[in-house]
Amino acid sequence: MDATVEELAALVGGRVIGNFEAVRITGAASVSDAQEGDITFFGNAKYLPALRASRATCALVPKGFTEPLEAIQIQVDNPSLAFSKVVERFAPAPVVFKPGIHSTAVIADSARIGSGVSIQAHAVIEAGTSVGDGSVIGANVYIGHETRIGAGCHIHPNASIRERCMLGDRVIVHSGAVIGSDGFGFEMANGRYVKIPQIGIVQIDNDVEIGANTTIDRARFGRTWIGEGTKIDNLVQIAHNVVIGKHSVIVSQVGISGSSNIGNYATLAGQVGVVGHIEIGDQAIVAAKSGVSKNIPAKEMWLGYPATPIREQKEQLARIARLPKLIERVKRLEERADGKAD
Repeated sequence: MDATVEELAALVGGRVIGNFEAVRITGAASVSDAQEGDITFFGNAKYLPALRASRATCALVPKGFTEPLEAIQIQVDNPSLAFSKVVERFAPAPVVFKPGIHSTAVIADSARIGSGVSIQAHAVIEAGTSVGDGSVIGANVYIGHETRIGAGCHIHPNASIRERCMLGDRVIVHSGAVIGSDGFGFEMANGRYVKIPQIGIVQIDNDVEIGANTTIDRARFGRTWIGEGTKIDNLVQIAHNVVIGKHSVIVSQVGISGSSNIGNYATLAGQVGVVGHIEIGDQAIVAAKSGVSKNIPAKEMWLGYPATPIREQKEQLARIARLPKLIERVKRLEERADGKAD
């Protein structure tokens, strides 16, 4: 499983600094865990002291990197991305699911199963469903009536995809995720909450990945829609009729309330909360633990609770940090004023 520095540089399209091409590398590890024979990577300036102290034999570094290191340097465009390729090179072979249907799977007669599909133990596929070529349906997965699963999808064990949902090609759904659960819709009538039927669907476009235990509610009517290439982390709640654009990133524990619209290439960091019926523009960034209560324009970064543009938030935080000194100053002025009054 080992490889020469030259082979690894060729794998990631990098350039070896110095004449070390023949040195052999036996594994890959983080900066702090790397030992002799390992390759690591450097992608964040705060880890420079750790990189200098690392026992790694080789390091992937950005182009133009000039810091002296004991480790052999391979300069690349993106060290983190290059390292992921190297990790795959040293990792065990991926688990491959052979095409076929397990004997304990329950599949309706009217379900349409494409070629090369793998359906694992105890999966349930209801009537009118279609599963595209080459998809993998994990153990204990439930796929509801008239749902469409595209080609090359991987639905991991214990995920549930309810009726009439639409998944594009190469969609990944991790364990415990629930897609198409009822939206949280109730109206008060005669002192009691009355359930509002949730008759819409969830549409998930090509190349979307959905993390473990994430929930995406079906629309009250129309669709809840996740755009192409968007990546959703674990433990995210997306409410009914939410629309998320293409290639956005939704990080863990985000909650998005109903009918909100998130643009293309937007980022919602961990534990962001979004109220209903607002818009977050293309390429906007919302920092972690922020509470979004109004529209955010495209390409802006907002922070805080309630979220405001980051410059405003930094000014507020700076003022708060100065409060203790301001209080002391006011006390001294009051003491001086009291002395003069006497």
